[in-house]
Amino acid sequence: MRVFQDFDISGDGPIYRRLKAELARAVESGKLAHGEALPPERDLARIVGVSRVTVRRAIAELTSEGFLQRRHGAGTFVLRPPARIEQPLKRLTSFTEDMQARGLTPRSHWLERGLFSASVEEAEALKLPRNAAVARLSRIRFGDDLPMAIEHSTLPADILERPDLVETSLYGALAERGVTMVRAEERITACNLSAEQAALLTMSPGAPALAIRRTGYDAGGRPVELTRTYYRSDIYDLVAELTYAGDP
Repeated sequence: MRVFQDFDISGDGPIYRRLKAELARAVESGKLAHGEALPPERDLARIVGVSRVTVRRAIAELTSEGFLQRRHGAGTFVLRPPARIEQPLKRLTSFTEDMQARGLTPRSHWLERGLFSASVEEAEALKLPRNAAVARLSRIRFGDDLPMAIEHSTLPADILERPDLVETSLYGALAERGVTMVRAEERITACNLSAEQAALLTMSPGAPALAIRRTGYDAGGRPVELTRTYYRSDIYDLVAELTYAGDP
């Protein structure tokens, strides 16, 4: 509790912002370690000498910014400050590969895995008859304990008959079946998270995000993947390398 007793929340501006700044500094400096539990709001308010409403508001903002994580029935825990991730756009990689290359442990929380009838969008993107069977996989993607993206993937059912058996890397599961993604087309747009999406990513409703719609093709040129992913824009930077094609 010593770290909280040393907080200095004097100064100008709203009290909750001063408390928020002290909490953020404690996380960034390591005084509050990754995975450490915060005291209950009532106790923290008493220790710091502020109202419970002030504590609640400071914690809510730090949670939306990825410094803290609320776990239902367990409390509020410290997360490592989200380091920005540069995502090159010139190479086709999986989320699992990206996280492992950065020394992070990838994991997923599944929202949906199963076979369904293709929507109009899915049928058009994958060149399938309307209402053809497709595999859908939706999940939250984590790097260590930080939720980084929401991913919705759709594939023809003959490419992936048992989506429920995919555990980690979708591309890894496809490779085991002899399916290799050799190229993809991506469309990147800015968006604002819905209330449901924000809750999944522990952010505030309306927070800015990057929406990427990707169509992946196998070696024969067949479209076999439609993936729509929503990335936290406070973490991801998409980096493109451009070559000048004009006169020297």
